[in-house]
Amino acid sequence: MTERAALVWTILALGMVSTTPAMAQTYYPDYPVCIQITKWGGSYIDCSFTSIAQCKATASGLAAWCFANPYFAPRVQPARRR
Repeated sequence: MTERAALVWTILALGMVSTTPAMAQTYYPDYPVCIQITKWGGSYIDCSFTSIAQCKATASGLAAWCFANPYFAPRVQPARRR
């Protein structure tokens, strides 16, 4: 293989690797509990649980664990005037 052909194949390989889709991980501030699920080829985080018990029920039997959402922002109700 010539040096030029090797360079072409290297550039093609790098282009293919850099165009694979990546899964974004989002911490939703509306929910206090997240789950991280590990699957073959990676893991992802889902923050759509209202309690640890609800999250643990989903995690049961999976390679997953629950944790408190570090970006949870509870909505504060304004005080009522009398």
